[in-house]
Amino acid sequence: MTIHLAHRHTVLAAAALGIFGCDRSPGPQEDGAAAEAPAAEDPRAALIARGESLELPGEFVVPPGDPLSHATAGFAKILCSNVFLSGLDPDFAAANTGFFSAPRGPRSQVTERVVDYDDKRVHLTLPDGTVRSAKLHGGQGCLALPIGETEPYYDAVEVTPNLPDPQTTPWPMGDMLADEPFPADVDMEKVAQALDAAFDPPEALTAAFVVTHRGRLIGERYREGIDHATPLESWSMGKSLTGTLMGVLIHMGVYDLWQSAPVPEWQTEGDPRKAIRIGDIMRMSSGLRFRAPQDPDFDPDVGYADHIYVYTGTINSFQWVAGKDQQWEPNTVGRYRNSDPVITNYLVRLGVEGQLGENYHEFPQRHLFDKLGIRNLIPETDPYGNFLLQGYEFGSGRDWARLGNLYLTDGVAPNGERLLPEGYVDYVSTLAPAWEADGRHQYGGGFFWVNQAGQYPVPSSAIYMAGAGGQTTLVIPSHEMVVARLGHYSGSGPGRQALNRALELLMEAVPER
Repeated sequence: MTIHLAHRHTVLAAAALGIFGCDRSPGPQEDGAAAEAPAAEDPRAALIARGESLELPGEFVVPPGDPLSHATAGFAKILCSNVFLSGLDPDFAAANTGFFSAPRGPRSQVTERVVDYDDKRVHLTLPDGTVRSAKLHGGQGCLALPIGETEPYYDAVEVTPNLPDPQTTPWPMGDMLADEPFPADVDMEKVAQALDAAFDPPEALTAAFVVTHRGRLIGERYREGIDHATPLESWSMGKSLTGTLMGVLIHMGVYDLWQSAPVPEWQTEGDPRKAIRIGDIMRMSSGLRFRAPQDPDFDPDVGYADHIYVYTGTINSFQWVAGKDQQWEPNTVGRYRNSDPVITNYLVRLGVEGQLGENYHEFPQRHLFDKLGIRNLIPETDPYGNFLLQGYEFGSGRDWARLGNLYLTDGVAPNGERLLPEGYVDYVSTLAPAWEADGRHQYGGGFFWVNQAGQYPVPSSAIYMAGAGGQTTLVIPSHEMVVARLGHYSGSGPGRQALNRALELLMEAVPER
């Protein structure tokens, strides 16, 4: 092993470190959701057959470029975020974080790794000399750069929360916790046991575990080196954040939930995509032709998946997805595909800049985070400045709990201001018709999962945000509870088991409403 230090640069021969192994798949669902709802026989075959019977004419367009180069761009971005946002050691981050867009196999091909602490950049070299880089870009977190580029195609914006001092401001708008006794009907001993269970075994790599009841923080714990303000990889929990931002715009009158999605590329006379409604898109039911590893008929030999390409292709992700044709009529077939949150984020940008005339990169903080006390949630972008909130965002355990509580209060902020339209939480909590038709009682609206198939040991009325590697924020109305669990990706298997044990204890600790 060779290590060179200069101006706090670290250059490591990755192959010599021996930290890479075989890719460890998170399972059939990217975001750790339970397997599909049981069907009479062979549910996968039934899903494929139903989809084929409804499919429209057309062909998939395989993303261009070298898959190894794409994966390495993803690896560079993952290292950048985990080192410069979360404060993790580069070796630990390389061995334990972000395998969804940068699997272990491609990581083992990296011959040189440079982590530049002065300039906040990461450079990875492949055997053919290709270098893939990522950088910290102001308030937009980290992003991967196109080959040969040293800067993205937009200027960074420093986004400062417009919030009082968290140390002297009570929760949830600050971090000062109440010192009065906990409610008598909450078994705090069981809550303590749940915290223990969430971190057991150590291989679960649970990083943050936060529990609130009736909006009050009743329990939390963090892995060594992490605290309540540490932004952590959150992955597809960002999809639910995307749905929340759209909900804010709907409440502001910018959009209507059931209007035809005004995507500019779809407005040509006779374009069938005009029939796709915003509400269909946020139910993962747009019908766009977009290959994803979660598709029941996914064949990795066909080529690189669009679902991953929007993370790693260093492209204008909005244009790539808007150019896709329809595989199905909208609201007929449910598929878990990044096309839908990407298009929703495109609409968010169009609404913020075109109709409100406001700064797009400040919009989440000003119109959502500042209203909930969120200080440490960082939405990340592609090189063109488009939010990649289908999974590229880092947030703290407390901040995800704050967002979850918005859905316990029917979209009303702690100060009494309504942020989401009346009825929006009902839309989020209702099983998507196309998913129901597919026999999968798993997905709702606003990019939230529903617990109707019993994915978690909590009541079926629960909804949740889910991200690759075991990131989970559960909203449990029956117990007026929110539970946020974040962990490092390689611990997702035991982490899921630990979360289930913790949830079982919490259901005993807190009585039903």
